[in-house]
Amino acid sequence: LIPDFGYGGRIDLRKHLRPGAEKSFILSNTPGSIYGDLLILGTRVSEGPGPSAPGYIRAYNVRTGNLEWVFHTIPHPGEFGYETWPSDAWSRMGGANAWSGLAVDEKRGWVFCPTGSPAFDFWGGNRKGKNLFGNCLLVLDAKTGERVWHYQLVHHDLWDRDLPASPNLIELTINQETVEAVAQITKSGHVFLFHRETGKPVFPIEERPFPPSDLKEEEAWPTQPIPTIPPPFARQQLNPGDITQISPESNTLMSAKLKSVRSGGQFVPPSAAGTVIFPGFDGGGEWGGAAWDPATEWLYVNANEMPWILTMVESGKDISTADISSGKLLYRRLCATCHGMDQEGDPQKTFPAIANIGEKMNKAEIMAQMSQGKGVMPAFDFLKEAEKSAIANFLLGGEVAEKPDSFTQKREAKTKGGGDKSPYTHTGYNRFLDNEGYPAVKPPWGTLNAIDLKEGRIIWQVTLGEFKDLTARGISPTGTENYGGPAVTAGGLIFIGASKDEKFRAFDKFTGEVLWEANLPAGGYATPAIYAIDGKQYIVIACGGGKMNTKSGASYIAFSLPN
Repeated sequence: LIPDFGYGGRIDLRKHLRPGAEKSFILSNTPGSIYGDLLILGTRVSEGPGPSAPGYIRAYNVRTGNLEWVFHTIPHPGEFGYETWPSDAWSRMGGANAWSGLAVDEKRGWVFCPTGSPAFDFWGGNRKGKNLFGNCLLVLDAKTGERVWHYQLVHHDLWDRDLPASPNLIELTINQETVEAVAQITKSGHVFLFHRETGKPVFPIEERPFPPSDLKEEEAWPTQPIPTIPPPFARQQLNPGDITQISPESNTLMSAKLKSVRSGGQFVPPSAAGTVIFPGFDGGGEWGGAAWDPATEWLYVNANEMPWILTMVESGKDISTADISSGKLLYRRLCATCHGMDQEGDPQKTFPAIANIGEKMNKAEIMAQMSQGKGVMPAFDFLKEAEKSAIANFLLGGEVAEKPDSFTQKREAKTKGGGDKSPYTHTGYNRFLDNEGYPAVKPPWGTLNAIDLKEGRIIWQVTLGEFKDLTARGISPTGTENYGGPAVTAGGLIFIGASKDEKFRAFDKFTGEVLWEANLPAGGYATPAIYAIDGKQYIVIACGGGKMNTKSGASYIAFSLPN
């Protein structure tokens, strides 16, 4: 470490936020972007119903570690966008963070920042308004952090529709003129296309009406922006005719399930009855991003077509007067969104089951993990020891040992203005799966798409990934959920891993035909990198696996053409 950089060689990202946020979960899961002597960073923060740090975008001097500028994505008094929130939101709310990566326009000296939803993801009764700069393509002067322009792609987000990937800075030929543009893919399966200089849409974007919320205190925004060109690269609504036909039994069961929940397409507000989110929480487009081919002016993007069901539940009364155990109530508010109300995690094993956690950990170990976090689990160091003890006792079956009246301070008063107060939580991130564990919708379940952006049309769409057991039953390849993006070459190839079947494939960029594939030691849930040494070209992909209930790995695999 260089001792005179930052604080003994380090920068603490918990600093330079609003008071009280230093104990909230915060990390940088992308390397940031370099402009001159500046490292420009977005962060990942908690988006649950508990306390959340604000997602400020910050620039640090790469030589000294000094903070050079901060952009408040939740505006302070007097700043642009302040009126799109309650007047005290800047002092208590979190989220609106740029976690998915930035793009720098070196010529203009601008940084393009896609932002995510404000916290809490699924209820915004305490943040009424459009909530700038949540869910925006936000363009800042890289030298000063001053706003150049922005476009909000989701108003008052209630669906976790973060902008999931870095934008593509591109040049298009439209009406025989070269247009410098920026393309932003979304979880909803759209491509938003803007003039890079002005932020004006290249093709029309319509504000369309959507239904109101019936959750108490919630005020869903009445319209949302929808691109008219190009068409979406993922289906937009789950209808009865779209239910799986993998088997007659699956079709019957899932058709009945669909009737019991709400499914009206994009931007139907969350509900206690259950609302279908389709495309799901993981897209549509995802964090692997899109690949741009300047030769054809085509954008290549992989997509998920997995429906999810979001079910809201009331989080309970104030813990100082609750008629259920404090541990159960705290678990329901803070833990159940990942581990499930039944503590059984999720079928894809993204979040582990903890119903029998007492077989692996004792109370002290559980409390320590709550304090420190582990893996994707954030640290809950804002909890008092008595509150951690209550949750641990509940998980171990001894919740009666902690009574609600043992807490002298209400959880709602923990953050100024009740920033972590929500009358609702949700039952978890639940994929809509059939009785065999496959998506409840007809295939395709994962696709690779070629989109001609100069003409605004989809050239081809093919499935990405395969379930061998379904192929053996005579079912054509369905595609699978996929995480990680494509890379396109001048030689006419698209390379992509991403799929659940742990394969690495090369596609013909003009037709979408699979030309080559190889088995990986673990899932290649990453975007490959292409490079050349001494005239020889290589392509490498990280094989970390671990998602979608697949095995984990720890290797990089490189391929090259034979000499």
